[in-house]
Amino acid sequence: MFHLEPGQLETAHEKTDFLQSDLFDALPAKVTNELASCRKKITLEKNQSLMVQNDPADWFYYIVSGWVKLFRETKSGDEAVIELLGAGEFVGENTFFEGNIYSSDAAAIEPAEIIRFPSSLLKEALATSHATAVAMLQIYASKNERQTRELESLKLQGTPQRIGCFLLRECKGQKAGTHSFELPYGKSLVAAQLGMKGETFSRALAKLKAATRIDVRGGKIWIPDIARLANYVCSGCSNEYPCKDLVPRAH
Repeated sequence: MFHLEPGQLETAHEKTDFLQSDLFDALPAKVTNELASCRKKITLEKNQSLMVQNDPADWFYYIVSGWVKLFRETKSGDEAVIELLGAGEFVGENTFFEGNIYSSDAAAIEPAEIIRFPSSLLKEALATSHATAVAMLQIYASKNERQTRELESLKLQGTPQRIGCFLLRECKGQKAGTHSFELPYGKSLVAAQLGMKGETFSRALAKLKAATRIDVRGGKIWIPDIARLANYVCSGCSNEYPCKDLVPRAH
């Protein structure tokens, strides 16, 4: 039975978040308690670094609030955004499959609250717990599947469809009707995540609006017909909406 001593986590909300994660679900109670007692909560300012590519992966992280970008930088200083991660997601937990070094840089794109854990305890659990090893492989496979989907999108979908796919995923699996929301971060970061320059993004967004009648005002998005958007987006994809990772996980 999982148990935490008083004071091991700062709030009940944080405790619940950990228990609901795939990773902590699979950890032996002893390891979970050790991780909780060794954790350190840190605050990142906007643009502050969290990880540096090729550094030893001594820590992995849980995002309590805010957004963190994973990226790589070229020698000329250009930045390629690999992924943007938000509250409830882990960073650096899969480094055991990547040579125990960080495979990318990571930095906050806005003020963020992070919890840091020692990787050594997770590595020990991988070596001694079959359930933990299986869960970690499943998490790694899920991330690999997501990257494969993004690569497929990059190769097969037009730029308006790729933007539409991003917006569709923000509908969280809703299949029909209307939906409105605010972008989780700025358009420039959305463009970078989709591998587009700003001017390319603007032209593609205009084409998407004409084809699907979505309305974009600043960071606010209104989708008048989710099914229409899905038909437009998924015509250039091997998957059907909603994608598997948008379907709630059974407990």
